[in-house]
This record gives sequence, C-alpha cells and structure tokens, in this order.
Amino acid sequence: MQTAIQVEKLTRVFNRRGSAPFHALRGISFDVPYGEIFGLLGPNGAGKTTTIKIMSTLLLPTSGSVTVAGFDVAREYAHVRPIISLISGGETSGYGILTVEEQLWMFSQFYGMETPVARSRIKEYLKLVGMWDSRRQQMNRLSTGMRQKVNLVRGLVTGPKVLFLDEPTLGVDVEASVVIRQIVREWVQEKPERCVILTTHYMAEADELCSRVAIINHGLILANASPSQLKQDLDGRAHYEITLDRFDDTRLDWLVSLMGAESEFVLKRGDAMESPTLVAHLRHEHDIARLIAELTTQGATLEYMRKLEPTLEDAFLKMVGRRFEDEEAASPVS
Repeated sequence: MQTAIQVEKLTRVFNRRGSAPFHALRGISFDVPYGEIFGLLGPNGAGKTTTIKIMSTLLLPTSGSVTVAGFDVAREYAHVRPIISLISGGETSGYGILTVEEQLWMFSQFYGMETPVARSRIKEYLKLVGMWDSRRQQMNRLSTGMRQKVNLVRGLVTGPKVLFLDEPTLGVDVEASVVIRQIVREWVQEKPERCVILTTHYMAEADELCSRVAIINHGLILANASPSQLKQDLDGRAHYEITLDRFDDTRLDWLVSLMGAESEFVLKRGDAMESPTLVAHLRHEHDIARLIAELTTQGATLEYMRKLEPTLEDAFLKMVGRRFEDEEAASPVS
C-alpha cells in the first residue's frame, strides 16, 4: 500500500521564558498507509496534539521531517493543506450566527470549491449524519453532539485524502458517537486513497476503529501495533472469573501451590447474600479444567464462569502506568 504519511525522527522543542526548554517530541518515527485508521494514544502532555499540529501544517518541527501524500509539511504546505482536514473535539469551527448550511458553504469556499459541488456534498453529508432538517439552524443554538456532527461534515465536504481527528467525540453523547464512528469507518473504506489519524481518550473507540495504534508518552513512542497485538502481548496468562456457591479465602494459597507460582487468584465478595467470585489468572488456558475439577472435589458448586479478555486500556496502563482521567497536563501543549 502507498504511504499517506511518513514521520521521520520528528522533534519539537518549546522554549519557555524563565524555565528549561520543553521537549514535546523526542525523535518519533512512524508511517501511515492509505486505507488505514491510525490511532495516536497517550496521556495529556504526551505529544499527541503537537504531532497532529505538525502533520497538519499548523506547527513547524524543530527537527526531523513529515510528509503527507509525498509533500513535506514544512516546505510544501501549500500542497498539503488542500488535501487534508482537521477536526478537533469541542471546537465551534466558525461563526455562531451562521446557519449550519451557511457555515459549511463558507468553509467550502476556503478550499475553492465550486458552489454546485459544495452544496451537493453538504446535502449528502448532512443527510448522512441526520442533520439535513437542521440545516437552517444557527450554529450557536446546536447541542454539542450536533455541532460535532457539523464539524465532521465540514471536514469531509472538501474531499480530503487525509483526515485528522483530534478527540472527535469529546463531550458527545453515545448516539452521536456511534454515528460519527460509523461514518468515519465507511468514509475510509469508500476510496483507497484515504486515511485517518485519530487521537482519543476513549480506549474502546480506538479499539473499534483503528487497525494500528501508537502509544506515545513524554514525546516517545512506546508501542506501534494493532490493538489485538498489544492486548495479546500484555499478558500470556488465561484469565477467568468464576462464581461459586461458597469459597473460603484461606484456600487461596492452596490454589497457588496447586496450580503453580505463575498463577494468581483474587477473591471478590459482595454482600452476605451474594456468592463469592474467584478471579483466576492461570498459566495456560487448559489449566481451567483442572481448576474446576479441584474446586468441585473440595465441595464447591460452579454457578457462573466467563473468560476475561484483556483490553486496550489494560495495555495502555501497563505501558504508561496511569489512567487518562488521573492525568494532569504536563505543559500547555499536549
């Protein structure tokens, strides 16, 4: 597949008066082929938005290079800008006194689109996001979800090859988020020379949409692989949740000695009326049969069991070491 974006040894240093320079990016490299939705994940201050701004020609790199569709973003930005769109979560994107239709037409003119073509695409995409009947509403009267749908339409109307989505579902309700994700997925699949760069704080969103994700922290890329590969590499053990009619927590050490030191067991108890739940982390998947047999021999009755699959958030936490919601921005630029 052809390469849509090539990032080579990219650095960005911000010189701050009265304090040491801040190294937002420390020589990162990756590439994105056409036809891919590529996720860029990381805590606040990790370098995600700085990377997006450089790729979309809004910020110059300190060193290294970025090419979009073969054009250098620093030297050939005039060739890059007509073939990209940038959508950021929570942005108002224009003038509140304009109607939805007027605002979208205004942005189409910034790209030099012919009015009949622009109006045709505006109608097509507004219908796609369920906003056609709201086309004459003023932007400042729209809900957050409706504004973000309009922002998505604004990004697609100009026919970009590369779409940058920076937190596209931030503050958006579940229904609008589902619509946005579905449209993005179908948009990439419609034509071979399209790709999406996505930053998001929602791990489930990245897992659903992205064929690959790069995890970035402190300006360095810690991993670059498919979500399934990152989850697979997280922990080679098999994980199960087993609800029993009874279980004595003094027997946890007995289970470890029985199943091996690499195994781990945690007992979860609710109120007095609830059955205990045993969380088992086993060396091998086939160990579950032996475990159930041993528990049954000890007189316990199995009420419910399910296999626990690792999540992309688990992989993220292992690499970065803290949750998004616990993050505080390391700098004004993330």
